[in-house]
Amino acid sequence: MLRDPLILALLVAAALTGGTGDLSDASVISAYVASKWGLRGLTKAAALELAPDGTRVCSVHPGAVRTGMTADFDDSFTAAQPLPRFGEPEEVARMVLFMAADATYSTGTEFILDGGVTAGPPTTLRPDH
Repeated sequence: MLRDPLILALLVAAALTGGTGDLSDASVISAYVASKWGLRGLTKAAALELAPDGTRVCSVHPGAVRTGMTADFDDSFTAAQPLPRFGEPEEVARMVLFMAADATYSTGTEFILDGGVTAGPPTTLRPDH
């Protein structure tokens, strides 16, 4: 159940690349990266501006998700990340649902779904492995 207004800021890479999501062209990489950082700042600024009205602003930052944008990538693309697989669109949808329905004390928050990539490279911390 929605308890208060929520604005979701979602980055859509396809909008930057003519709808194909093709980031293989180096000329779009800077625009893609700049837009992701811009989204982070916009999320926080809008959260501060809109909080007095009871509006929450959060953003979703997915990593490698199995979509048309990643259709040509094989499993080696995610092999080195802590959770060595592609995410599924349904997992992103479940995070958005959590943000809208349950994360009612969150605003200005970045929800990252990247298989642990931003945590760093996988390491073995237990001596039995």
